[in-house]
Amino acid sequence: MIQKKLTSIAAKPFQKWIAALGISVIVFSLATCNSGGEQGVADVGIPDVVDYNFHIRPILSDKCFACHGPDNNTREAGLRLDTEEGAYGALADHPDMFAIVPGKPKESEVYHRLVTDDDTYRMPPVSSNLTLTAREIDLLTKWIEQGAVYKPHWAFAVPTKTELPDGDDWARNEIDHFVLNKMKEVGFKPNAAAESYHLLRRVSLDLTGLPPTAEQIDRFLAEDSPETYEKMVDELLASTAYGERMALHWLDVARYADSYGYQDDDIRTQWPWRDWVIHAFNENMPYDQFVTWQLAGDLLPNATKEQILATAFNRNHKITEEGGVIEEEYRVAYGLDKTNTFAKGILGITMECAQCHDHKYDPFSQKNYYSLFAFFNNTTEKGLEGLVNSGPSKTPRLTITQEDLNGMLDFVNKWDEKEEVSVSIMGELDTLRPTFILDRGVYDSPTERVYPGTPESVLPFDSLKFAQNRLGLAQWTFSKDNPLTARVFVNQIWALFFGRGLVPTIADFGNQGELPSHPELLDWLAVDFQEHGWDIKRLVKQFVMSATYRQSSQITDKHREKDPDNIYYARATRIRLPAEAIRDQVLASSGLLDRTIGGPSVKPYQPEGIWEIASPGRGALAHYVQDHGDDLYRRGMYVFFKVTLPPPSMLIFDSSNRDMCEVTRQRTNTPLQALVMLNDPTVLEAARVFAGELMETGDKASTDELIQAAFKRILCRVATKDEADVLSQFYQEEKTRFNKAPTTAEAFLKVGEAPQSENLPKIEQAALMAVIHAIYNLEETATRI
Repeated sequence: MIQKKLTSIAAKPFQKWIAALGISVIVFSLATCNSGGEQGVADVGIPDVVDYNFHIRPILSDKCFACHGPDNNTREAGLRLDTEEGAYGALADHPDMFAIVPGKPKESEVYHRLVTDDDTYRMPPVSSNLTLTAREIDLLTKWIEQGAVYKPHWAFAVPTKTELPDGDDWARNEIDHFVLNKMKEVGFKPNAAAESYHLLRRVSLDLTGLPPTAEQIDRFLAEDSPETYEKMVDELLASTAYGERMALHWLDVARYADSYGYQDDDIRTQWPWRDWVIHAFNENMPYDQFVTWQLAGDLLPNATKEQILATAFNRNHKITEEGGVIEEEYRVAYGLDKTNTFAKGILGITMECAQCHDHKYDPFSQKNYYSLFAFFNNTTEKGLEGLVNSGPSKTPRLTITQEDLNGMLDFVNKWDEKEEVSVSIMGELDTLRPTFILDRGVYDSPTERVYPGTPESVLPFDSLKFAQNRLGLAQWTFSKDNPLTARVFVNQIWALFFGRGLVPTIADFGNQGELPSHPELLDWLAVDFQEHGWDIKRLVKQFVMSATYRQSSQITDKHREKDPDNIYYARATRIRLPAEAIRDQVLASSGLLDRTIGGPSVKPYQPEGIWEIASPGRGALAHYVQDHGDDLYRRGMYVFFKVTLPPPSMLIFDSSNRDMCEVTRQRTNTPLQALVMLNDPTVLEAARVFAGELMETGDKASTDELIQAAFKRILCRVATKDEADVLSQFYQEEKTRFNKAPTTAEAFLKVGEAPQSENLPKIEQAALMAVIHAIYNLEETATRI
């Protein structure tokens, strides 16, 4: 009966229901309807002017560059199609023929190879399983007719600010001018503004990772002035939870974990660096300074302990403590990891593809790769410093004392004043360690010697201007002529707030990456970000103050048909919350959340035996020892992260596994997610505590009023009559069930370690707990709408 009634109202906006306990399973479907490629966008005709970057390069990169691109080792027939010199030159086997003759497709061998019916002559060859569509052939033909003009890759050209497109009264800031202009081009118009309660919950979750408090909900909904929303945004940006929310993304970028990885996977103490990251975001440290300190804080003049602590960013990679390994092999591996993290996390390029050979799609040679590697190849760290139990930090290390905590490092939340804590950080050799190209990427196969440098296609490294060390690399990274740094970070943060990047392939701005949906907007934001001192809070506020962000997420038939992935931002994107935010929301709404900032990671409830099954039985992490008290209720970002066995509930909800740099998380929908929400002791305990708190503070309130109070605190809105009726009936059914089996109610109330009041009626509390548990299991609860 309850299932039928829940289903009967499922079609209403934002009211897809599931029941808890004995009532079906949870379905998280809305998040993935906003993921994927551009299949839903209807093909358009051939443009009047065919552009190399936006029309031709993607075709060549997908279908041609593997055999006719940058990689010398796999190039066929000596033909390069990624450069105009290669494409315009005479063919190696037929000097009287040319791959492309600008303006003359009929004299271009490429054209004939594309249109022929002869399988032995056609390109791409049948064996490649690649074909060009008729539209792609028409584009290439017209491009050749128009002169076959090559251009530098769009992402490797310095961004410039264009004039704002014309806007109307809908636009609230510059972002909206670009978005509205694109909407009009493709026949869309903006959605109406979101309901106040949806907008409040959205911006609170996006800026702090937490739902708004009951006081914030009442205040926001009661005030009705144009300034109300901006005041709330400023309040949330000023909260310490903002730094935690922003740090969560950076922990993925920096592959932060609480263990070393590899076989023994013993404990390490990098958490003071995590405290620094939170502190840096809350202090609104400019992005250029934020990254420079992490790349090369130890190389700054008269480096402080805080600047040196920041360099722990580079040491978050996996570290071996296994016997029998070759030290040099792992020392090199650590440097490769640093190189790949810098390239992916900060430059947004796939340099790792050039570790063993020249890049097949982008203009990055193996020499480019090892020149970049050379910046990280001069540290004092060792490939193997000791076996398991050899310590929670490795050379070079920084020791944090009580004196430091009372002074410069007062943001570090040290749990034991009697003990010192050490962190693995960066340190430079006094002499230069030679760096060589490694044949096939093998550590003991050096070939040509190289020196610190960067890919010329991005920005040549000027050794007269920059020192050939990590500090020089940091300065190069934030040079006004670097085309990537600002674009990449703006795009990462945009994706956090809008559900997809302006460049959807957030980790790849190269030839195989997708083109920006709004290139002028991306470039305008990148330049504006630099012009305003790399101010992160200002950037974030620009995003959430825009009319684009404030739209309703209501989906129309036209949206589904023409733009299911919300490429044109004609509505707000509905996003499944990150794993940590799902936990935090449950704890915060129930009143259980311990809001302590920073400190060592904690070990909350976890299924028994998981660590033991996969552990070799050595080291401090051979067995999972659960914490107790307030440590059970810390935010998800503080849950202990073991590389070989990440927190299972987090992993099920698509958290990063932190074994390498990740700049975006996938979103999946699986039955396991339903089982987590239905059975996780944290969720059940929160429902129990929440029910008890409501009954104790609202002893004169009716059951329906208690249910409404719970619903409002969790979802920031009042339940509709249909919703309230279903929940009320569910309460009565659960109460009847528990009355028939009182021991079942007692067992239900025993979950978790939080104290249980003996003064509350058990049957009524268990029934209310079941209702709250059902609300926690709603799709709306786990979705940012």
